[in-house]
Amino acid sequence: MAKSLRGKCLVSAAHLRDQNFYKTVVLLVEHGDHGAMGLVINRPSSILVRNALAGHFDLPDSDELVFCGGPVEPAALLILHNAEDLSGGECSVSSGVFIGNSAEAFAEVIRRVSCEDCDLQYRIFSGCAGWAPGQLEGEIARGDWHMGKGCRDVVFHEDPYAVFDLMRQRIFEEHRLLPHTTPNPQWN
Repeated sequence: MAKSLRGKCLVSAAHLRDQNFYKTVVLLVEHGDHGAMGLVINRPSSILVRNALAGHFDLPDSDELVFCGGPVEPAALLILHNAEDLSGGECSVSSGVFIGNSAEAFAEVIRRVSCEDCDLQYRIFSGCAGWAPGQLEGEIARGDWHMGKGCRDVVFHEDPYAVFDLMRQRIFEEHRLLPHTTPNPQWN
């Protein structure tokens, strides 16, 4: 493997009809010779964070949802946040985005979110997406995924349902050889 894709966003191609990845954006949190792991960042579930963590944390009422991170280990909870001081010295996944790398960091993010004047951004994911060594590279070569830059405004976007179209538009603008859509079909 030549270069790690950690921190990149994978945007599913139109022909990718796998129910786990149809119209998804996946932030790669790990990528190396051992394979890859990512989190689907645009698929909120119907489960409230306060309900998912009720037995572990006393959270204030909020409408924050757990996101479906992918089909692997669906019972495992992972957290992305923007608190550099909770990174444990680890490099960011992408600019301003860190993965909770310990139970203590997870608990501290939740504690801070409970405070009134907190500007901490976070998302909790149930499960993840995983690829065996070489598998993701094969899917990219086959054209199953487009790649874009992962960044905090995408990961913590206020409307996760808009993230897929937003990332497609950014990628199409970066690669003008790809066909792009216009808001008005008469402009074509």
